[in-house]
Amino acid sequence: MSAELHVSLCHEVYLNKHIHFLFLFHILLNTMTRTELAHAIYHTSHLTGTFVLRSGAVSNEYFDKYLFESNPSLLRAIAEHWQTLIPAETEILAGLEMGGIPLATALSLASGIPTSFVRKKAKDYGTRNIAEGAPVRDKNILMIEDVITSGGQVIESAKELRQAGANIIGVLCVIDRESGGKEKLLAEGLHLQALFTMTELKAQA
Repeated sequence: MSAELHVSLCHEVYLNKHIHFLFLFHILLNTMTRTELAHAIYHTSHLTGTFVLRSGAVSNEYFDKYLFESNPSLLRAIAEHWQTLIPAETEILAGLEMGGIPLATALSLASGIPTSFVRKKAKDYGTRNIAEGAPVRDKNILMIEDVITSGGQVIESAKELRQAGANIIGVLCVIDRESGGKEKLLAEGLHLQALFTMTELKAQA
C-alpha cells in the first residue's frame, strides 16, 4: 500500500468516526420528539424469542420494561416529556416499587419536585414507613408508575398512601397497556395520564 493511499484511508476513518461522534453529540443535545421516544422505547424493550408469560402461555415476543427504565438517555427524555403532564399543585412525586422509582427520580431531577419511594409492603423494622424519602402526610402526591395493566398495585399503594395522610392528585405512567387499568383507577378516584398507550408503541414496530 502506498503512503498516499494509507494516509487517505486513515483520513477517511477519522472523518467517519468524527461524523459518528457529532451525530451522537447532536442526539444528546436535542430532545427526542414524542415519536422518536416511542420508537426508542419500543425497540429497546421489545424482545423476540421464546418466553413463558405470567399466565403460563408461551410467546415468541416479550416487552421487557426494565430495559427502557434503566437507560439514562430514555429516562431523561421521558422526564422531559412528562413535565408538561405534572399538575401544578404537585408537591411530592411518589415512585412505586420498583419500576416507578428510577422514573420518579429522573422526573424529580428534571422538575425539582421532591420524591418519595413507595414500598409494596412496609418493613417491620426501622421507620416502618410505606413511603420512604420525602414525607407524604398532608402533601399533594403524584404517583409515578412505569406500566399500567390492571392497575391493581397502584390501587393498593394509593390506599396505603391515603392512610399515611397523603392527598393523591393523580397517577402518571409511561405506558398504558389498555387492559382496563385506567377505568379501574378512575373508579377509585385516581386519574391516570399515560405518556403512551401500548397501541402507540406497537405502531413503531
